Amino acid sequence: MRIIGGKYKRRRFDVPKSFNARPTTDFAKENLFNVLQHYIDLEGITALDLFSGTGSISVELLSRGASRVVALEQRREHATFIHSVAKELGEEKHLQVLQADVFRFIRGAKSQSSLYDFIFADPPYKLSEIAVLPELILSSGLLKPDGLLVVEHPQQYDFSSLPHFAERRVYGSVNFSLFFLGEESSE
Repeated sequence: MRIIGGKYKRRRFDVPKSFNARPTTDFAKENLFNVLQHYIDLEGITALDLFSGTGSISVELLSRGASRVVALEQRREHATFIHSVAKELGEEKHLQVLQADVFRFIRGAKSQSSLYDFIFADPPYKLSEIAVLPELILSSGLLKPDGLLVVEHPQQYDFSSLPHFAERRVYGSVNFSLFFLGEESSE
């Protein structure tokens, strides 16, 4: 796993071979972060990384100035790895790793006091709930006004008819759908 940009640029971490994860490719990750700069200033943001896997997106966000990232990963081995990376970078205060089920977390969002500027979700491509994931996240109240949600998904999903859909980006076999809440009206 390689960090593409920011203060930890070019740092590498060896992901255990036993991991059953499909990390976002460096090519897709680099292009995604180039697009993100047109939507959100990453400096000082709070972010939520759902289905964190290796934690690649979480540490990329920290490297690029996020002040707080919550990485949610159900598998203990993966959560432990993400925590070890945070420790090696000296970012334990800024990267909170939660070993939890994403859907339980989202359902419990009404009791969450934290709102996030940016949410990234990279579910397993075989997950049956991918079709409803953007709506679940957007209706959860987890995303701040002016917040950005990015869902990584297989090509067969088309979320363009959903509220707040901004655009779809395709990098090889990696598809990103972006949802931007925009400013709330001041009426």
